[in-house]
Amino acid sequence: MNSYKEFHNVIDSLSDGVLFIDNKKTFLINNKFKIIFNVVDEDPIKIMKLLKSYELTTILNTNVKLEKEISVGDKKIIVESYNIRKSDEVSFTFSMFKEVIDIEETKSEIEELKQGLRSMKDILDNAYQGIVLVNEEGKIIKWNYEKLFGIKEEDVLGKPVEEVIENTRLHIVLKTGNKELYDIQRIQGHDMIASRTPIIKDGKIIGAVGTVLFKDVKEVKDLATKLKILENTVNIYKNELGKMYCANYSIDDIITQNPKMIELKNMALKAATSSSTILIEGESGTGKEFFAHAIHYASNRKNLPFIRINCAAIPHELLESELFGYENGAFTGAKKEGKIGKLELANGGTVLLDEISSMPFSMQAKLLRVLEEREFERIGGHTAIKIDIRFIACTNENLEKLVKKGLFRQDLYYRLNVVEIKIPPLRERLDDLELLCEDILNKQLESSLTSKNVTDKAILAMKFYDWPGNVRELRNVLERAANIASGSFVTMQNLPEFISNKIILEEQTSDNKKLKDKIAEAEIEAILAAIKTTNGSRTEAAKLLGIHRTALYKKLMGYGIDIKNIV
Repeated sequence: MNSYKEFHNVIDSLSDGVLFIDNKKTFLINNKFKIIFNVVDEDPIKIMKLLKSYELTTILNTNVKLEKEISVGDKKIIVESYNIRKSDEVSFTFSMFKEVIDIEETKSEIEELKQGLRSMKDILDNAYQGIVLVNEEGKIIKWNYEKLFGIKEEDVLGKPVEEVIENTRLHIVLKTGNKELYDIQRIQGHDMIASRTPIIKDGKIIGAVGTVLFKDVKEVKDLATKLKILENTVNIYKNELGKMYCANYSIDDIITQNPKMIELKNMALKAATSSSTILIEGESGTGKEFFAHAIHYASNRKNLPFIRINCAAIPHELLESELFGYENGAFTGAKKEGKIGKLELANGGTVLLDEISSMPFSMQAKLLRVLEEREFERIGGHTAIKIDIRFIACTNENLEKLVKKGLFRQDLYYRLNVVEIKIPPLRERLDDLELLCEDILNKQLESSLTSKNVTDKAILAMKFYDWPGNVRELRNVLERAANIASGSFVTMQNLPEFISNKIILEEQTSDNKKLKDKIAEAEIEAILAAIKTTNGSRTEAAKLLGIHRTALYKKLMGYGIDIKNIV
């Protein structure tokens, strides 16, 4: 038994499957055999069934040598069976099961490896002006200095590096184990920029590599000059970009004395100091864009781009390319050179997403990813572009209601609504009306020689108007009125009829109310006198008043007159 146990240990160490059978039909199998056929023990009955299923029962005949290929699952197995006869009474069958690797697949892998090695050689040949590799003894084992020095590789292989390269320190780096980067080395009358790096494995120096990046210091100076010119050019473009995409308004341009608006201005200034996303809500014309400009202008990003994107004005099919840009050939009709997107253009600055409620649902998911990951890919691109942008979103719709209707993504709404600024409509801040009129007319004075003011009557008329277009509508109305006003005052007559008529109707309504009050007082007085005269008889009082009894009853109820309290 001990000999079988030792033999079992031997066959378990083999990489091929093994089936051993003696003439007493004792079966021995190794671990690899178990793995190939998914068996767990040496049960003779199970092994016999296994051999039958693969038509391998001839292995049991010790007089037959077998060579056969079988398929086990998706594996190809070569079976080779050998007979060993020790004596007439003792014989063995030793069968090997070799797993065949797909030759075509192997060829493909080898070809890929060769291609990779060729690419690596191209990289090494072109990455530096020259490269040399030495072993732990300082002898050259790889040489790529032929173009630089005019010395062929076969002439220097195996030679000590210090005998071949002038003023080298590679043999010293082998001893110290310290890198020497971008050192000036005099070779063949030229001051070259060289680097030397030890190669360490398992804590032991096994070689070193030396590279020449510039064959003359003059090349470095030329490169530095080119970089300086490039830097200056980039700065010029940055300045031009800053002029094109800058904030046009500051917080002082928001004219108000309304307590709510003053509170919002203070909130905007506080929000400007952070990079949090801001959602500005308000009706059309309330000045949402003024707040967005003012926030950027008050932030530490004010010298960087302020990019405005109107989600409603850009066609839905073009919005993605407008935001993210695209690579060369990304889609039919794309520019050959590709295009930089607004997000990339705004990097470091602020992006205003105006009319955010109009953004297509599919784009909302992509915007959410940008807000969370702070990166994106161009259309047709595969490289993630990191960005640092403050996002401000504006809308004249109630996003919360749109979320409930399923028209706007809830997760995007929460991501946008970090700081919320809700601007009240003009009709709710009429105390600002005079200030706004003064400011608008003063700004118009810059293009006109005549100073104009608004009369009190015109201000009063404007206060009776609802201003559905808010401050924007007020600006348009005053501009028209100032142009048609003949003197230095904008009067009620210079205002559009839909505004001036408001105060006339209000005055008429007020006068009508006064007349009705007087009529009611006269009727009550007459009714009371008639009832007293007739001692409380409604019928007689009605005749006295010249009206029907039913009409008298209605008037008594309408005026709340109780006869009991009169008689």
